[in-house]
Amino acid sequence: MANPNLTNISSITGNTTYFVPTGTTAVVLLANAASSGVVNKINSITVANTTGTAASATVSVYTNGAVAQGSAPSGGTAYPIISAGSVPANSTFIALDKSTSLYLQEGTSISITSGTASALTFVVSYEAIS
Repeated sequence: MANPNLTNISSITGNTTYFVPTGTTAVVLLANAASSGVVNKINSITVANTTGTAASATVSVYTNGAVAQGSAPSGGTAYPIISAGSVPANSTFIALDKSTSLYLQEGTSISITSGTASALTFVVSYEAIS
């Protein structure tokens, strides 16, 4: 199915989801399946470091969105929004905000990587548009 025509939408639903990676390999934060009939407008992605040591964070748009949150991305290509950005100890890093929002189309996902296992909490705020 094609992405919804933004001039003829029937629903906009505000959502927030979060994930704490327990490893240091890429995992999916938010997926949009190929036949969802939805486009997600990503308003913000924040990364909170809950430890006393700086940790790196990578956030990417991934060209395959058909896997569940926390799963490793399968197939496709990662296009970084931030790459190995340093998140200072006990602080929050804004990876994306409304001034740089993006649309997560069908068949794509947001993938995340933490440089330190269980140190970072990734939070994404978005609107599901159908």
